[in-house]
Amino acid sequence: MQNSLYDISAKTLQGKELKFETYKGKTLLVVNTASKCGLTPQYEGLEKLYKKYKDQGLVILGFPCNQFGNQEPGDEKSISEGCLLNYGVSFPMFAKIDVNGPQTHPLFQHLKKELPGWLGSKIKWNFTKFLIDSEGKPIKRFSPATRPEKIEKYLSELFH
Repeated sequence: MQNSLYDISAKTLQGKELKFETYKGKTLLVVNTASKCGLTPQYEGLEKLYKKYKDQGLVILGFPCNQFGNQEPGDEKSISEGCLLNYGVSFPMFAKIDVNGPQTHPLFQHLKKELPGWLGSKIKWNFTKFLIDSEGKPIKRFSPATRPEKIEKYLSELFH
């Protein structure tokens, strides 16, 4: 098990392995996403947050996941096209992963250990969000129902 977020890496939607140490000094918002979910329109709000705060150091990282109601059935190409065409997503998107179970990606193992939810650490649904400060410390977990606009107050505190 990794001790630090910066020891972890993941494959981008384009198939490149990316180490999270790339994001040292940045504030991260990590989100497990899905293209066919009732919450999918949150991509729009996430993109607005990203555009507003990226110059201050925010990076949003999207991780497609098909573990909830088969709501991310597509391959990397269809995920990429859907995010771009439907929501204009410009923040980094990663290859499809598992966020629960025996194949849980190391990033989500780390985040769930650091910030367990109210009913245990398991991810409950698409669009669970984790806010990570510029030193790589997870500081807040948001439920799937928390709209990106509600996260802005935490960002404005971090970037004041």
